[in-house]
Amino acid sequence: MTLTQMTIRDDAAWITLDDGKVNAMSPNMLREIASHLDTAEGSVAVTVIRGRDGIFSAGFDMSTLASGRNAAIEMVREGARLVERLLAHPHPVVTACTGHAYPMGAFVMLAADSRFGVEGPYRIGMNETAIGLTVPRFALELGRERLTRHGFARIAAATLHSPEEAREMGYLDHVVGTGDLDARVREEVARLAALDAPSFTATKARMNQPVLEAIATAIDEELAEAA
Repeated sequence: MTLTQMTIRDDAAWITLDDGKVNAMSPNMLREIASHLDTAEGSVAVTVIRGRDGIFSAGFDMSTLASGRNAAIEMVREGARLVERLLAHPHPVVTACTGHAYPMGAFVMLAADSRFGVEGPYRIGMNETAIGLTVPRFALELGRERLTRHGFARIAAATLHSPEEAREMGYLDHVVGTGDLDARVREEVARLAALDAPSFTATKARMNQPVLEAIATAIDEELAEAA
C-alpha cells in the first residue's frame, strides 16, 4: 500500500501524506518520504510536504511502538534519519500543515525551511509524556534549535497548541485560512525557487551544521542507552 504520493510540477516536488487515516509515521511512510526527497534532490528546486485534509500527521505509528522494543527503536531511528535528511536537503523544503500535527509530524515541520499551517480547531506539538513516552534526544535538539524558549519549555508538559499558538512557539511560520493554503504555498514556492540556488544551499548547510552535529550525538547516545 502506498502511503504517500509525489507529483513534480512547476519546478517543485509536491509530496502528500495520505494513509487514508491519520498519517501515522510508520517505518514504511518514513522510508517513502525519504525516497521522494532523494528523487526531488536531483530534479526540482523546492519540495513541499503536506498532509490530508484535517491532519498532517498523528506522529509515530503506535502499533509499531507496541510491537516490540526492536521495532520501536528502528522506527525512531528512521524518524531521526528523516529529520537529518530534511535539515541537510540542499534545496528549500516547505511544509503545509493541513490539521493536527503530533510527533513525528511536528518533527518534520520543525526540520523544514518554511512552515505553513491552516486555521481551525487543530492541535500541534509534542505530547509524548502524556502517553507514557520519553521525548527522543534528537527531537529535543531539534526543538532547542527551532522553537522559542517558551515553546521548548512546554515540551515536558506535553502541551498541544492551536495553530496560532504554534506559530508563537515556533512550530509554524504562517497560519492561513484553509482556502488560502494552496495559493500561499505556491507563492512561497515561487519565491524560494527564485533564490540563488548555490547561495541558498551553502547558507542552509552553515546554518544547520550545529543542530545536525547535535542530533548525530543524540542518536548515538540514544542507541548506546538502548543497547
